[in-house]
Amino acid sequence: MVQVKVYGLADKLNPIKAELSNTIHSALIDVLQISPEKRFYRFFPLEANDFYYPSDRSQQYLIIEIVMFEGRSVETKKQLIRQLFKKINEQFNIAVADIEITFFETPKYNWGIRGLPGDELILNYQVEV
Repeated sequence: MVQVKVYGLADKLNPIKAELSNTIHSALIDVLQISPEKRFYRFFPLEANDFYYPSDRSQQYLIIEIVMFEGRSVETKKQLIRQLFKKINEQFNIAVADIEITFFETPKYNWGIRGLPGDELILNYQVEV
């Protein structure tokens, strides 16, 4: 299970949400080997008075939080970070300094999905990649 939250300034984030979702999803499929239909995204377009960020970032600054089952290797997570930086930079011309990515990992048993604890689900993809 992977869920993604993306935060940014509304006037910069809103026009690219759909394409950004596709870009992130493509990386998740490639690197984490999730099933293409497993698409869980939330966008948080914020007004300038609700989004404070360091002065060395531009108005394109994005925060991407990826919540997922624990089990991916360190190298897999590093590969995903590198791919996201590359794809977002190339497709949206957003500087890598304006992209921050954080993983939040929890045990499967801490999730409730489709009426079951996550550790009782039968998944159609591997978590240990």
